[in-house]
Amino acid sequence: MTSDSPAFPRFRAVADHAVLVELGDRIDASIHDRVRHLDTALQVRPFTGFAEAVPAYASVLVEFDPLVTDHAAATRALRELVGPSAPPSPPAPPPEAAPVRDVLVCYEESLAPDLERVATRCGLTREAVVAAHLSGQYRVAMYGFAPGYAYLAGVPESIRLPRKPAPVRDVPAGTVLIAGAQCLVTTLAMPTGWWAIGRSPTRILRADSDRPFLFDVGDGVRFGRIDRRAFDAAVAAADAADPTRVR
Repeated sequence: MTSDSPAFPRFRAVADHAVLVELGDRIDASIHDRVRHLDTALQVRPFTGFAEAVPAYASVLVEFDPLVTDHAAATRALRELVGPSAPPSPPAPPPEAAPVRDVLVCYEESLAPDLERVATRCGLTREAVVAAHLSGQYRVAMYGFAPGYAYLAGVPESIRLPRKPAPVRDVPAGTVLIAGAQCLVTTLAMPTGWWAIGRSPTRILRADSDRPFLFDVGDGVRFGRIDRRAFDAAVAAADAADPTRVR
């Protein structure tokens, strides 16, 4: 089933204060473009009672004030925004026009505990896995699971693997992970079943109430390789600049 199927868009009531707008059923750039367009349209032309939009890979959770409106009215407004007769809205920037954020990553063995296993499973050398990861065209698709967890689409097919059968505990903040077509950089130490192929000193959580995360949904991300000495220097500099940050 594709986003062009008559089954989409779907509108599902969520609790007493939200509608989930489903625009597709897979990770796909064209579907995510529709997600971003709806998100943009809601910022430009919010309906009465609109509170917040939360974009994901193929859907947008649209929250509203239940004291002002209800599911039926919100759904009617959303159908107008996503339907074929919807008025034009400022387009979300295409991937090549969106800001590109640079993220440093060190792939040395002590910081990349799964790199060898990824290489073996993919039939590649370690260096080939690194080269493939660096070549990916990454876009921030959504935030979720933990503060600053930006899910990036764009992992090259040559290094796509399913998640591990069991999670690993206490994976450090800054770990660069891949699973399937997705990549992310952890911001807190926590368990994960994704594959740890490197570590980044780049600060994603920021002490800025207006912009708490490095990325916005739709931004491009470009990984840049550094060695262990540069990694340690970057971590030391970040710790000196903000001694309270979590690592």
